[in-house]
Amino acid sequence: MTPKTNKNLLAFIYIIHILCFTIMWGQKSTKQPNFIIIFADDLGYGDLSTYGHPTIKTPNLDQMAAEGQKWTNFYVGASVCTPSRAALLTGRLPVRSGMASNKSRVLFPNSVNGLPANEITLAEQLKKVGYSTACIGKWHLGHKEQYLPTNNGFDYYFGIPYSNDMDNIAAVPYKDFWKDPANIKIANFNVPLLRNTKIIERPANQNTITKRYAEETISFIKKNKKQPFFIYLAHNLPHIPLFASKEFLGTSKRGLYGDVVQEIDHGIGEIIKTLKQEGLADNTVVVFTSDNGPWLSFGINGGSAGLLRAGKGMTWEGGMREPCIFWSPSKIKPAVVTDLGTTMDLFTTFSAMAGAAIPNDRIIDGVNLSTTLLQNKPSPRETVFYYRGTDLFAVRVGDYKAHYITQGAYGMFGEREEHNPPLLYNLSVDPSEQYNVAKDHAAIINQINMTVKAHEAKMVKGKDQLADRE
Repeated sequence: MTPKTNKNLLAFIYIIHILCFTIMWGQKSTKQPNFIIIFADDLGYGDLSTYGHPTIKTPNLDQMAAEGQKWTNFYVGASVCTPSRAALLTGRLPVRSGMASNKSRVLFPNSVNGLPANEITLAEQLKKVGYSTACIGKWHLGHKEQYLPTNNGFDYYFGIPYSNDMDNIAAVPYKDFWKDPANIKIANFNVPLLRNTKIIERPANQNTITKRYAEETISFIKKNKKQPFFIYLAHNLPHIPLFASKEFLGTSKRGLYGDVVQEIDHGIGEIIKTLKQEGLADNTVVVFTSDNGPWLSFGINGGSAGLLRAGKGMTWEGGMREPCIFWSPSKIKPAVVTDLGTTMDLFTTFSAMAGAAIPNDRIIDGVNLSTTLLQNKPSPRETVFYYRGTDLFAVRVGDYKAHYITQGAYGMFGEREEHNPPLLYNLSVDPSEQYNVAKDHAAIINQINMTVKAHEAKMVKGKDQLADRE
C-alpha cells in the first residue's frame, strides 16, 4: 500500500468515525457539546461519599454519579501534579513531552521551563472547531507568560499558576509546618492569583478561592452560552494547606479536610444548577476526577485512598487510580463502569465528540471512550502504564498489574526495589494489592512483558522540562 493510499484510507476511516458519533450523539441536537473538566488536587479514591467515605457528604457528585457514569478503574497519567496535568491536557504520557523528570517531580516557582510549545492541548484542539475556552484554577505547567494557559489554547485564565503550598515565606521548616495549625494562614503562602497573565492578588485569599473558582466558571458559562465552550476547572484543593470559606468551616465530621471537599462539591452543584437554568445541561458533558492520590504523609490533613494501597507520589493503585464521574443528561448512559479509562482519553474522546481531527504527527496515548459513554459498550482501553518520572514502574493489562519497580514517597512505603519476576496482582479480586500471584501466572507475566517490549520500542522521551531552576 502506498503512503498516499494509506492517507486516504485514514481520512475515510476518520469521516466514518465522525458520522457514527453524530448518530450516537442523537438527532435532537446538531450542536457541538460543551465540555467541563473538574480536576481536584490530591483527592483520594475514598474521599467522596459515592466512593464509600462514611462522613464526607458530597450530594452533588453523588447525584451526578447516579444520573451519569461512575468509573471505578479510572487512572491519571502520573502520581504527582505537573506530569498528571500534562497528560490530561495533551492526551500523551508526560514522559513524551518532557513533563516528567527523575530530578524534579514537579515545577516550582523558580523553574525555568513549562509545557513545550509544540505540544497540542485539548483547548487548542477544540479551538480549531470553534470553541471558546477557559482555564480556571491551578495550572502547574509553567508560570512564565509563554507557558500560561493563554498561550496554550485558552481564551481566559483565572487562577493560581502552581500549587497552593508554594511561595512559603514562613520561617518554619516544611516538615514541621503542618504540626501547628497556627502556621496555616494565608500570609504564609505568597502565591499569586492571575487573571489572564496579570497578578491581581498576592497572596491569594485561599479562604475564598474555591468559591471564586465556581463563580468564575458560572460567569464564563453565561457569557459563552451561545457557542460551544470548554472549561477546565482545576481546583487547588484539597492539596495542603487546607482552606475553606466561613460558610463551610466546621460542617463536616471529617474535620477541615472534609469541609474543603464539601465546599468543592457545593460549587459543582452551583455549576450544574446554572447549566440547567441556562438550558445547557443536555448538551454539556461534565467530568470530575483528581490529579493523583492523597498526600498520606500529612495524616488527617491528607485524604484517603479507601481500599487502595498507598497514595500520592507512588505507582501503587492509591497513587494513580482516581474517582471519576461523567455526567450529561439524556446523552451519557447511566452505569457503574468497571472497565479501564484514563485522563488521557479525555483528549481523544472530546476531540471526537467535537469533530476535531486527532493529530497524526505524534503518538497520542488516549483512546476514544465515546461508545462507552453513549452506548454502554466496553471501553477500548486494555492497558495502563504507570510511570514515575521517566521510568516505567508498572503495567496493567486487563485485570492484572505487574510491578517491575516499587518505591515509596514522602518517607512512606519503603525504598526503591526492582522485581524480577515482577510482582503480580489481580486487581479485580485484589484492588488493595495484597496478594502477589506471580508464581501462579507465568503466562500472564509473559504477556505483560511483551506489552512492555512493544511499548518501549516506540517510546521517544522528550527533553526534561522540569529539572532546570533559576
